[in-house]
Amino acid sequence: MSNNSLDPDDWTAFRARAHEMLDRAIDQMSSAREGRVWTEPPSALKSAVPLPTVGNQTAADEQMTALLPYGVGNTHPRFFGWVHGSGTPSNIIPEMISAAMNPNLGGRDHGAIYIEKQVVSWCKDMFGFPDSASGLVVSGTSMATIVALKAARDRVSNFAARKASLPQGQLVGYTSTQTHSCVARAFDILGLGSDALRKIPTNDAFEIDLEALQHAIDADRKDGKQPFAIIGTAGAVNVGAIDNIDALADIAQREDLWLHVDGAFGATAILSDKIKPRLTGLSRADSIAFDFHKWLHVNYDAGFVLIRDEETHRRAFSERPDYLRGMERGVAAGNPWPTEYGPELSRGFRALKIWAQFVEHGTDKLGALITQNCEQAAYLGELVVANDQLSLAAPVALNICCFRYVAPGINLNHLNQDIVIQLQLDGIAVPSTTLINGETVIRVNITNHRTTYADLDILHDAVCKIGAQLVEGGAYATT
Repeated sequence: MSNNSLDPDDWTAFRARAHEMLDRAIDQMSSAREGRVWTEPPSALKSAVPLPTVGNQTAADEQMTALLPYGVGNTHPRFFGWVHGSGTPSNIIPEMISAAMNPNLGGRDHGAIYIEKQVVSWCKDMFGFPDSASGLVVSGTSMATIVALKAARDRVSNFAARKASLPQGQLVGYTSTQTHSCVARAFDILGLGSDALRKIPTNDAFEIDLEALQHAIDADRKDGKQPFAIIGTAGAVNVGAIDNIDALADIAQREDLWLHVDGAFGATAILSDKIKPRLTGLSRADSIAFDFHKWLHVNYDAGFVLIRDEETHRRAFSERPDYLRGMERGVAAGNPWPTEYGPELSRGFRALKIWAQFVEHGTDKLGALITQNCEQAAYLGELVVANDQLSLAAPVALNICCFRYVAPGINLNHLNQDIVIQLQLDGIAVPSTTLINGETVIRVNITNHRTTYADLDILHDAVCKIGAQLVEGGAYATT
């Protein structure tokens, strides 16, 4: 009778193979500042291949190595599109330890659980939440938002919503027109319907209009609706705006509403001495959703939800069938389990790479890098203002600079879109586009610890050069 296994037959040979693959990975990260930002994957990589029936270790290693040059580009210092973190070489190490342990962080009493509990404790300290608060490491802010708003929904229904559906259109919530789309998606997933999320206009600084918010709440109450939550934003995705969280907390307290803050990247700016004064209101929120894999450069994926009322949080999710019954001793101890605070029972050890990032680099350095990115965005804004070929589209509120290439008699929306695409195709830089007041603009987000001022000079010069070439081609004249 044979005993098959997936362990290597020769551990010495496996060790040599693993070292070789590690060297290839480190080579990739050590050259992250060099070469093209983005390279389109070749057709061979895009093509489907048959499901393997016979294993081939050499083919696996070769194909994994072949993937390395074809990332989205976010490790490169001139990746400016979307809010992607840049990662750190040091995070390779906790990922190896995590893989070797292969723990399930759904629950039970083992070492990995206590690392996550330490991360939860640190997050309470970061944001000034009480010791009695609760938190959970999740995939990202989208999942964190679902967790937080489910707790808010369940609380207002006295947890009846866990078993019985709510009348359609009864509960309503409020956020600004600049808030990330994951909030509307959470309303959809939770059965509230995205129409139950009121999109409140913003002021000239792209922050939620507080007077319009109060009018919307009053109108809904008069119409028989039940307001239950306000969702503020700390770092709006378009321009980096930060809502007046303190003022939102005042309204939420007065109206007995749950205050949730979408702080996907901006909330972690609490570690920046320069930005922290604008985020003091976070300590008054009922919940905060944010990502470690953005501005704190933890490798993907690593998000977090922090909730002030632990009892509400646990009651919204806790479900312990007989086979998951907790014990006071043994492997089934360590209660309550993380699965009681979110929808997942099977959970990877994301907490280790977060923990390692803090221990190795410290909050002082991480905060200083956030400040550096904000100063770099301001520098780019100054370059734009000083250049007649360019026009600033919005104030530089944080780490995002939105601007346009301008020329008379030109379809500027098409022109600026094509400038961005050409920058990407040439491998020079990867900004993105967005709409500001209905106009297509070049959006430069800086959440990269590798970015230098010289990289911004390169971007600025390339935008001007490509813009001039495209205008000279004559394809953008308005009719």
